[in-house]
Amino acid sequence: ISEGQFYEAHQQLRVITSRYVKTENWDAAIDLLYGGALALLQAGQGGSGGDLGIFLIDVLGKGGKECGVGEKSKLLTILRSFPRSEPTKKRFVTEMINWSSKVGDYPFGDPELHHVAGSIFAEECEPYDAERHLALGTKDSPEQLAKCEYEWYTQDDSHTAALYAARAVFPYLLIGNLRSANKAHLIFTSRLNSGNKSVSVQEVSSKSSDMRVYPVLPLLNFLSLLLLAVQRGSSDLFKQLAKHYAPHVKEVGVWDDALAQIGEMYFGIRIPRQGNPLFDMMGSMMGFGGGSPKPKPKKAEVAPPPAADLD
Repeated sequence: ISEGQFYEAHQQLRVITSRYVKTENWDAAIDLLYGGALALLQAGQGGSGGDLGIFLIDVLGKGGKECGVGEKSKLLTILRSFPRSEPTKKRFVTEMINWSSKVGDYPFGDPELHHVAGSIFAEECEPYDAERHLALGTKDSPEQLAKCEYEWYTQDDSHTAALYAARAVFPYLLIGNLRSANKAHLIFTSRLNSGNKSVSVQEVSSKSSDMRVYPVLPLLNFLSLLLLAVQRGSSDLFKQLAKHYAPHVKEVGVWDDALAQIGEMYFGIRIPRQGNPLFDMMGSMMGFGGGSPKPKPKKAEVAPPPAADLD
């Protein structure tokens, strides 16, 4: 590798590793693949390094290795070494998460692996991929997700703030993580208040709660009240919100599935369902009923909402 013979090195590493695998010398195979993948990636050979990284995950699985600190450290070191926008990286992440879901304690994949992968995708302006992973990450993930959504929002029109805030709030609500949903909402709105002075905001306080009201952003108010309804477990408040904000929600057009799931999860409002309920929930979480994610961020085409008190 140091001599620039990357193809030869790549092939030789695969051959030697295959011999180790055949004799079930798992530790030797893992160490060789880890060192080789890292060296190739650091030499700018994303394709070859990524291939060895994926081979490493396969060997971890065949060798019956657990999703422990050492294994995760190797995989995350490789992940952080990928060149920006290297195509092999997404497959590596997918294989890494799938492996951790099979051998670890989390059916949707290890939270730490999700967090690091999501944070990297956020830094590389890949919001769809960032969302998928940060939604299933650690307690630090809501901040990363909210920041990612806000940065994405700044490329759009000011009245679309709620569309991006919802992408940081709904995923956590749909997996039963109210604390992270509240944290993501607070961080997004705080950045909105400090970063967009053209958006007016009013602080409203009561004995039981405090909230920010946006006179010209009704759907952002809806999200705040939705979180309050979930916190209180108030189905009456949820129904009132759904009725009051129905015209605005209808205008968005992609929140219906997520809100129906939230209504059933938190308020017992049953909805017709076919197929696997958990699969449906995760599908709703990742797409919000809006179809498959596009490869590149796209501005939301929604007309500016009218001003109102809490509307």
